[in-house]
Amino acid sequence: MKAISRLAFALGVSVLMSGTVHAEDKTFKIWWYEDAASAAGITWKKALETFQEKHPDVKVQFELKTFDQITKSGTMILNSAEAPDLMEYNKGNAVAGLAASQGLLTDLGDVAKQRGWDKVLSDASNQLSRYDEKGIYGNGPLIGVANYGEFVSVFYNENMFKEAGVEVPKTLEDMEKVMDVFVKKGITPIAEAANDYPAQHLMYLFALSKADAKWVNDFQAIRAPLDSAPFVYAGQKLQEWVKKGYISKDSTGLKAPDMANLFETGKSPMVVTGTWYGAQFGAIKNFKASQFLFPGNVISPASTGNIWVVPKNAKNKDLAYDFIDITLSKDNQALFGNSGGLPIAADPAMVTDPVGKIEVELFNKLVAQNGLGFYPDWPVPGYYDVMLKATQAVIGGSVTPEEFAERLKEPYDEVQGDQ
Repeated sequence: MKAISRLAFALGVSVLMSGTVHAEDKTFKIWWYEDAASAAGITWKKALETFQEKHPDVKVQFELKTFDQITKSGTMILNSAEAPDLMEYNKGNAVAGLAASQGLLTDLGDVAKQRGWDKVLSDASNQLSRYDEKGIYGNGPLIGVANYGEFVSVFYNENMFKEAGVEVPKTLEDMEKVMDVFVKKGITPIAEAANDYPAQHLMYLFALSKADAKWVNDFQAIRAPLDSAPFVYAGQKLQEWVKKGYISKDSTGLKAPDMANLFETGKSPMVVTGTWYGAQFGAIKNFKASQFLFPGNVISPASTGNIWVVPKNAKNKDLAYDFIDITLSKDNQALFGNSGGLPIAADPAMVTDPVGKIEVELFNKLVAQNGLGFYPDWPVPGYYDVMLKATQAVIGGSVTPEEFAERLKEPYDEVQGDQ
């Protein structure tokens, strides 16, 4: 789940045809929704340049989509003649799982063995690339390929922390004391956006602070009616933080880029978001940004990254496989890390960027403590919109924490009852 830019670029020329591509199919169509300044945007652009060098006879047609476009219209796109040859797709039952259960994605199992992807990616790395006939992750055909990891943490302004005389908190209580210092200065400590995915991440961090690995597994795999107690607590903390001035009630109208701008311009010293912002925040010139895991939590929203999928209707599947090869190469993976991202298959010795090194360190810590909590909107189709509206409402104060949790429980239990 990520910050989206509407910037776009086009690559590719069309010359003589050769290889397995037919004369009438000389265009390789690829879509993704990563910001051009993000680690993924940087490395995949480079991968496209490498692809073009290897396939000078093929025209590359790239389109930058938005996260919302793919989340809301993905299955319609995949089921149409307009489907690209390769596209970035959100993992999880509600999106990739739904498309897989409808037979809209190519099974990549044999291709992975032929091209050696199974040697590069571990079984754990492929967990969110496999879905059974019901669209539940973890088992079934391999319908996607991840090439990076991600997690949600707290990015902070080192300069503002130093000026305020505060240090990186080790517990939630410590963090609230740090925020009290900024509130007294008339500063909203955390930049937030509830008209987009970011507030869901903070909400889920609160829920995960009251959960364990079993709760996460049961929740994500829809194994039982929803135990909504962690979500009641999350609603309580969100309203408490609004009341104390830690986050703004006005965030109900803000989107992710607005949130990022508040942090980048020094209006808020912290922002709770994902590693997909690492490159962008690492490039800030007027202060130094760093990050820490949400204090007190063992489990955080985290997983392997979104996946490359090859639509069943793709016209040039071999070209799609060639591009995936490039993104999994050592050079491209190293570029991902050195662009401030979290590569999934890089040689650590080749990652020298400070941001990349911190992210690898923190991600490894999460993995070691079994702390990958995935994302809250995954289990149920359409859950993203349900969760977005419910989170907006609880931050805005129009529903109680109990009513907030009930809004999440009803559609979840309806799907769970059909399992």
